[in-house]
Amino acid sequence: MRNNNSSNELDKTDEQIIRLLQKNARLSNKQIAAEVGIEESTCSQRMRKLQRKKIFFGIHTFVDSSKLGTNIEALVAIKLTKNIKDQVEDFKNSMSLLPKVVNIYPLAGQIDFLLYIAVRDKNHLRDFVMDNY
Repeated sequence: MRNNNSSNELDKTDEQIIRLLQKNARLSNKQIAAEVGIEESTCSQRMRKLQRKKIFFGIHTFVDSSKLGTNIEALVAIKLTKNIKDQVEDFKNSMSLLPKVVNIYPLAGQIDFLLYIAVRDKNHLRDFVMDNY
């Protein structure tokens, strides 16, 4: 985790905080401070510093798709016919509007994108692919 740039160097306490947050981003400042062995105010300052340096940002929630009626999650490989910047952006924007698209991963190589989708069943998957490609 060490960075050679001295202004961005993390110490062991910073690394401990990052590891704790990677395991559970919902830990309170009080819990993190206790686990790391520092004062709550010090922990809060360190976390703000890490956020300012963009070491970490955002909180993510993992969802059990089956509880939402989407029993199949799939990655769909997409090859665009043309890789013109405007068309690539249009594709990304249009796919991000589809409710079944969970995430879009741009790739380099033969495949341009992977779409991570969540659908009800295999018929819904087939319909999604046929209707959108």
